[in-house]
Amino acid sequence: MRLAVYTDDVYRRDDRGLWATEAFALFLARIAGFVDGLVLVGRLDPVPASGHHLLEGDLELAELPYHAGLASPGALIGFPRSLVRFWRALAGVDAVWLLGPHPLALLFALLATLRGRRVVLGVRQNMPEYVRTRHPGRPLVQAAGLALETAWRTAALVLPVVVVGPDLARRYRASRSLLDMPVSLIEEEDLADPAVVAARDYDGELVALAVGRLDPEKNPLLLADVLARVRAEEPRWRLVVCGDGSLRSDLETRLAELGQTDFADLLGYVPLDDGLRERYRSSHALLHVSWTEGFPQVLIEAFAAGLPAVATDVGGVAALAAGAARLVPPGDADAAAEELLLVGRDAAERRRLIGLGLDRAAQHTASVSCRRLVAFIGSPRVARSREPAAVA
Repeated sequence: MRLAVYTDDVYRRDDRGLWATEAFALFLARIAGFVDGLVLVGRLDPVPASGHHLLEGDLELAELPYHAGLASPGALIGFPRSLVRFWRALAGVDAVWLLGPHPLALLFALLATLRGRRVVLGVRQNMPEYVRTRHPGRPLVQAAGLALETAWRTAALVLPVVVVGPDLARRYRASRSLLDMPVSLIEEEDLADPAVVAARDYDGELVALAVGRLDPEKNPLLLADVLARVRAEEPRWRLVVCGDGSLRSDLETRLAELGQTDFADLLGYVPLDDGLRERYRSSHALLHVSWTEGFPQVLIEAFAAGLPAVATDVGGVAALAAGAARLVPPGDADAAAEELLLVGRDAAERRRLIGLGLDRAAQHTASVSCRRLVAFIGSPRVARSREPAAVA
């Protein structure tokens, strides 16, 4: 099967190859090893440059016209050319996986259906919640997000859909056929040695690691409040943040307001295979404070490193963790601080979390997810799947 995958992502090229702006594209590149051909469909930045994620493997790019985003003037202008280029790309594929909700993805679904290609939809996040947290106080934008979500769910009544996490599975439960699947970049060889993990020292400085975009839906300002509350009771804690985004300067300001600047390191984006994996293994707890999530990849990465996790109970987090993380309500700095303190003090609880986390990571490898996805897309009749942790 030759597969085309569309996401509203921006790709870049330089002399080293093709780059993506989102880590999800690394998972897409893994799919190339499980199909006869993979075509990524997305916007290409006309200026040669690198990005965060170098895509390796046997894959092609069907280039769509570049624009800065749906709100930019060039977005609608470029739609007709995008449709033409997608139509041409359909000539060389058997099936398409369209990630949305997105206006172009809806039009692509129609074109692919007219061309007789198998069409599968994809959903990675709760669109209304995402828009609400990213654009507070903008009711028209939020209404547009809800309308787009409604259109996508309507399309899913007649088309198969792949969702990430049980929260989205519930929202799309009326779909024609449904696969609830985690997205992972971890393989079995990435799992930490339990003996090495057991030797992690909690007697000196304690590092709370936060990984992810510093954007509104990730609620990064709460990290400063949690750090201040934790250090008020246990001054050995330090915060390390791996990620960048629109709220970085706001986080720096909040840390300064709370007198925590000297106890926090904002490292910017750190690649998994170039420093981040070691950060997971050398830290003492993962601190994850998002307002909204599907199945957060950072949790799987932390579990694979044997790192105890404190995470907000949103989206598919509880189902992914299955007891392997300490869960707190979103936006509750006191609860998150209390759980971090517990992780630092309770060796028995750490051992429990580490053991369960390693087991969960072993069930969520990239190869398992890729095989399940390709089998679902390639099957003419797909059965419902409600078990995101199922092993193929």
